[in-house]
Amino acid sequence: MIVVVGGAGYVGGAVVEGLLQAEREVCVIDDFSTGHPEALKVLSADIPIYRGDMADTELIQQVAESHEVEVVMHFAALALVGESMEQPARYWEQNFIKSKHMFDAWLEHGVDQFIFSSTAATYGEPKTIPITEAHPTEPVNPYGHSKRAVEWYLEDLHETHGVQSVALRYFNAAGAGDRVGEDHTPETHLIPLILETAAGERDHLEIYGTDYETRDGTCLRDFVHVKDLFRGHLAALEKLDELGCEQLNLGTETGNTVREVIETARDVTGREISASEADRRPGDPARLVASNKKAREMLNWQPRHDLEQIIADAWRWKQNHPQGY
Repeated sequence: MIVVVGGAGYVGGAVVEGLLQAEREVCVIDDFSTGHPEALKVLSADIPIYRGDMADTELIQQVAESHEVEVVMHFAALALVGESMEQPARYWEQNFIKSKHMFDAWLEHGVDQFIFSSTAATYGEPKTIPITEAHPTEPVNPYGHSKRAVEWYLEDLHETHGVQSVALRYFNAAGAGDRVGEDHTPETHLIPLILETAAGERDHLEIYGTDYETRDGTCLRDFVHVKDLFRGHLAALEKLDELGCEQLNLGTETGNTVREVIETARDVTGREISASEADRRPGDPARLVASNKKAREMLNWQPRHDLEQIIADAWRWKQNHPQGY
């Protein structure tokens, strides 16, 4: 049994969907503070779902006694960078302290294999592009700090207790699965905001900064399809015994600017998407692009979906779920 913590969220839900398609046994722990119960209902009526806090030791005991748990995949986190600057204590509590207590509790029940949903925010301001795993990890906000701290703790657990883990550092997760998609409140991600504009839910999209040192002056980002993220998790799952303790990027090694994403969305949707220019936002790097060489070598993983497919899948899901879940 694979326990997916935060399996009702965006990436967690896509991974649950993929695991079910791969005929893996799955159960979900989620407090549904940001995740959607409906995301699980559309996948299967047979998924064991445990509603509660990821660090609740009694809940973990219940799950451990009810299932033969092999691996825990950990997706539960607060993930708004701006909010983390305003509420750092909340981010440290949720993202690190509760993660630590959760890992400790699972270890008490004999579970010592973990896959952790990490982030490119662990790198901070990029010094080189593409960003390799050897790049210094110097986060510039509490969100990135708290996620890097979890990685450090997993490293310590490996050294002291032989815990096997992989931390997968996503760049810009995007797209949709066959049944699950992106539904955040508030929505802060670029592609959903563009599609809300295409659907007439927004008058226009704001482009923050047009004077960056990129090919058209707008920020350059590495968008990776959630289906490719699932494939990365599945590959990590299958190689956990060999890997020991690793951090791996999941990205495309290519990037698209904000203007390019908007233009691609216009082509895919056939809609006019009005955009206006605004000042830069503090802390937005000009370019964030992953090197995926290590994932290619260690997991035999590489992305299969380009930006057009990412937007097409997200638009399909948006049209099928105009009000979200």
